[in-house]
Amino acid sequence: MTQNPNLFVRGYWNLKIVRTLSISYEDGSPHVWRNIHPSQQHLCDAALVSSPCIITSDFAVVRTGTEPVGAALIAECDAAEGVSGEGVVGAVVYAIHGDDFDGRPVHIGDTYSAEAAREVVQRLSFETGYYSRCWEISSAHISHETGQYLANLADLATPEAFLFIAFRIPYSPAIGVKLISTPWTDQHLQDVEGITAEQLRQEHRSKGMPDDLANILELAGQADVRILILDADAPVLPGLPLAES
Repeated sequence: MTQNPNLFVRGYWNLKIVRTLSISYEDGSPHVWRNIHPSQQHLCDAALVSSPCIITSDFAVVRTGTEPVGAALIAECDAAEGVSGEGVVGAVVYAIHGDDFDGRPVHIGDTYSAEAAREVVQRLSFETGYYSRCWEISSAHISHETGQYLANLADLATPEAFLFIAFRIPYSPAIGVKLISTPWTDQHLQDVEGITAEQLRQEHRSKGMPDDLANILELAGQADVRILILDADAPVLPGLPLAES
């Protein structure tokens, strides 16, 4: 597992489902997992299980008995690197893959039906309207002066170029921030606002935003947080610096 530099980031990114085959060899060698050849993706799970197959380093071609394997497909198998003989499909596996914090691919887990895989992906997905994009952290992460600065933004009009709106929580000393145009990555900001993440940060600095607030908002924006609440009664975010007393 990689060390995550952004404490607001949770879960995995770019989740996807990959339909694979669990294949055994007749000689008792360890099972292998292979993708189904693109030309056979239409076959149902029942047609694949217990069928013999040709195994290459990248894919498997199944001999179903109902659809003969054509000469061109056989030739493709023969030309593939790492052909390792034939085996038998033991199960159709729906593998769940995603990207780690640094973009590296991660194999998250396996299920044995498309429905189960979709349910897992739905539970892990961080989408608009779901719990994952709202955070409440302790206001101890910002100084008293920064808290006053944020309160002033909530009472007045937050500059439009800041790409966030500060607001008060009724009957509470907590201050909320509604972040706009997240995630604050170069590619996304360039697409929707025509600026880079560094240009947004410079906009914050040029208007006198305290460094502790600028750093927190930058991390939250990069992590696609949409609502951030700073409250003295909320827990601290482990690893995020506390303001000096």
